Amino acid sequence: MAIFLVTFVIIAVVIALMAIGVMFGRAAIKGSCGGVNSDCACATKCDKRLKWEAEQTKLAAQE
Repeated sequence: MAIFLVTFVIIAVVIALMAIGVMFGRAAIKGSCGGVNSDCACATKCDKRLKWEAEQTKLAAQE
């Protein structure tokens, strides 16, 4: 039971710290280019995204 309580307190503290960060206007955590639905909202695309798009174009041309 002690391990559960310690774990719960640690998680609660981390969540509280994240909430305080949001309240003080810290920038939100942003994802990287790509992902599950392949939406890239980046202003400039990263190298990984550019390579992936080139591969997809190449595969589409082969079909």
